[in-house]
Amino acid sequence: MSTILDNIICNKKNEVERLLKANIDFSKQITSRNYDRSIVKNILSSNTPGIIAEFKRQSPSKGIINSQVMAEQVVKQYEEAGAVAASILTDHKYFGGSIEDIINSRKKTQLPILRKDFIIDPIQIDQAAAIGADVILLIASALTKKEIYRLTQHAQQIGLEVLLEVHEEKELEKACSEIDLLGVNNRDLHTFNIDYKRSKKLLSKIGSDFIAISESGLSQTEVVSDLYTSGFKGFLMGENFMKTTDPGRTCKEFIQELKS
Repeated sequence: MSTILDNIICNKKNEVERLLKANIDFSKQITSRNYDRSIVKNILSSNTPGIIAEFKRQSPSKGIINSQVMAEQVVKQYEEAGAVAASILTDHKYFGGSIEDIINSRKKTQLPILRKDFIIDPIQIDQAAAIGADVILLIASALTKKEIYRLTQHAQQIGLEVLLEVHEEKELEKACSEIDLLGVNNRDLHTFNIDYKRSKKLLSKIGSDFIAISESGLSQTEVVSDLYTSGFKGFLMGENFMKTTDPGRTCKEFIQELKS
């Protein structure tokens, strides 16, 4: 029986095929982009947990989360709240996202922007750079070790940083030394169940080789503080903010509480 992830990747392959057939030349936008925004620099220069605040309209597990706010407005508020970076979902079918969300947000913020999508082909990386993203997400469970290396090399050649996401120990074997960040997804991508213990369990296996990021299902400052003390430097979270009527204010209050 196919999983949600299987269905997403199948759909993504069709999207990539259409993008390749369009034969769009992204080279001009790539060469003219600003290379000064770095999620790694922002996280390492922070003396508090680095919040990567996410803009997400919906998800396969939760349905519609928030369809009433604009990405560019929320991302600007995330910056004012003290987030170290913004994550923007661009998958449309399953998450209600769009590349326009990054294009519009890029005009309003100097935060590094993570293109959160299911990257399986270099053309998606070129597109990410062209629309103003600074970081891409690679999902270990959807890629082979060779694919991760190839896509990482391509991303860094055009000035993008790479966050590799794992959700179980065996996927750590796919991590190449070239990646910039290693994220542990607390949500099982096959069942979409949350387990915070996943982060702590895998942290001991990650060691100090990578900048560790805890992802998904984070909603309590106590949990984030505990994971930060344990060794995680960054925290990718969005649903806790997006489910409210004012995601920017919720993010600000969360970060202020972390610092208090």
